[in-house]
Amino acid sequence: MPPTLLGTEHHPHARAVLGAALEGQPSHAYLFHGPSGTGKRAVAEAFATALLETDAVRVEHRAHPDLMWVAPSGAHELLVDDVKPVVSAAARTPFESQRRVFVLERADTMNDEAANRMLKTLEEPPTFVHLVLLTDRPSDVLETIASRCQAVRFDPLPDDEVAARLEREHGVDARTATACARLAMGDAARAAALATGEGPRLREAAERLARAAPAGQMASKPWRDVLSMASQRGEGAVAALEEAHARDRELVAKRDRRRSETEHAERARRAQRRAYTETLDLALGLAGLWYRDVAATAWGAPELACHADRPGELAADAGTADPQRYRQAVELVEDTRQRLALNVNEELACEALGYRLERLLAAS
Repeated sequence: MPPTLLGTEHHPHARAVLGAALEGQPSHAYLFHGPSGTGKRAVAEAFATALLETDAVRVEHRAHPDLMWVAPSGAHELLVDDVKPVVSAAARTPFESQRRVFVLERADTMNDEAANRMLKTLEEPPTFVHLVLLTDRPSDVLETIASRCQAVRFDPLPDDEVAARLEREHGVDARTATACARLAMGDAARAAALATGEGPRLREAAERLARAAPAGQMASKPWRDVLSMASQRGEGAVAALEEAHARDRELVAKRDRRRSETEHAERARRAQRRAYTETLDLALGLAGLWYRDVAATAWGAPELACHADRPGELAADAGTADPQRYRQAVELVEDTRQRLALNVNEELACEALGYRLERLLAAS
């Protein structure tokens, strides 16, 4: 039986693929994909430790000469300058181990220039080279990159495991932890974001948006709270990049500063847009789950509700609800989420959704 790699207990596909690799001949490149917070980084560390036949502490501290761990510049995009050292080091024989291991985080953020630089290494690597790419968004990984890697799937974590982490690591009370775990659909990082910081406020805004429809209160424009929070998240992402850029500006040679400023402006624009759209999509997803939970409660199955910490409010909404209409409401929300991906005007789309939901549910 193949060995069980530490961290793969909840991920049978990863356990089977990586266990077989350690027992036989490892592939030259792997793409670890699955929701954030499922342990891909920890398993990558364990896999690198096994491949290099070293101790875990050296890998954890990135202190092994045959290990290179790469994260996106500014934590938002893998650029050609990030992958150049990988390409260069991959051509050199190992210092200490029989292998060299390269781990690249956020492979979905690799731009075309960086991907082109990586292709030859991925296509014809030396026999001692093993690359591990990590992503939460496999559909966003460039096909030229993904097709040259062996896919390793990481499944969403069980709700009880995510909830236990929230209680243990963040001090979240049990009922809220259970709700956030269910709402995050096995994404431990998203669950933590919902349970801490601005997460509770986003949940409240999404609930107000959802409940305004059956109450006939869409004239108050509750979607504006959601859009405001999305804007704040976008501004926060830009601010973090600005801080890092200001810190590194003096390290850039004068001849390269214009190019550096242009690249920074583009990274900031993308980071702002990504944070904004992710927050808006999350809020709408929460609203859709509220309607789904009301329908489940109306059908006599309140134990299935994701909003496990809001039983009284769900019961109040379900008391006079037509569950079939609430199912249709879920479909309206999902339709809007899909259209937002096409770069439509967010406020107009949310306003249209609000009044469509009101027409559907206020009559209920």
